[in-house]
Amino acid sequence: MRLLVINPNTTEAMTAKVADAARVALPGVAITAVTGRFGPRYIASRASFAIAGHAALDAYAAHADEHDAVLLACFGDPALDALREISPVPVIGLVEAACREAAQGGRRFAIVTGGERWGPMLTEMIAARGLGAQLAAIRTVAPTGGDIARDPEGSASMLAEACQACVREAGAQAVILGGAGLIGLTAIIADRVDADVICSNEAGFRAAADALAASARHPEAGTGAVETTGLSPALAGLMARGHL
Repeated sequence: MRLLVINPNTTEAMTAKVADAARVALPGVAITAVTGRFGPRYIASRASFAIAGHAALDAYAAHADEHDAVLLACFGDPALDALREISPVPVIGLVEAACREAAQGGRRFAIVTGGERWGPMLTEMIAARGLGAQLAAIRTVAPTGGDIARDPEGSASMLAEACQACVREAGAQAVILGGAGLIGLTAIIADRVDADVICSNEAGFRAAADALAASARHPEAGTGAVETTGLSPALAGLMARGHL
């Protein structure tokens, strides 16, 4: 089985970190990890999110025929629905995977992540997935996910305090530690939080494993052929073909 991991920002070190973790979590799965060809180093605003969506589609187009599932390795899921529209294989987003796992059994869940602008953006995403009623809280800490990735140990206490506040003040029964840059931190802080702490990356890996096991394909995927201007040859070709 083959999994395409797309990091829609342009930080190669982050791509490598997620890919290494995916190979450990998914033994026997061939992992191809690609980084956005253009755009922001880290996604922390609506503008950078929009650019990252284009980068995700561009990366997918260059590898469209080579994999059995796609993991969009960004806690924000830029272009998730667009990728699903054109992909004949399952596409997994970290936000959706983590929130569905956290909400199992009717649990109320919270999210802790880096970057203050993510709060309203995530609220909108979760509502669109039909899980808004179970969302207890979103807490954003001042450092971005990129900042946290550069100093994970120094960020652990701050993140643990934010997670525990979601439990204590909002009644969260599960807390998602959201962000590719926060990978590996769940194990460090879990014993300081009085609720399940879910790593968004690990939730994505579990959802990818389920998708690969199901071997589901969607032959109707596609947008209908459309002329374009200024896109990469791969993405222009994909759009020109329409149905894949």
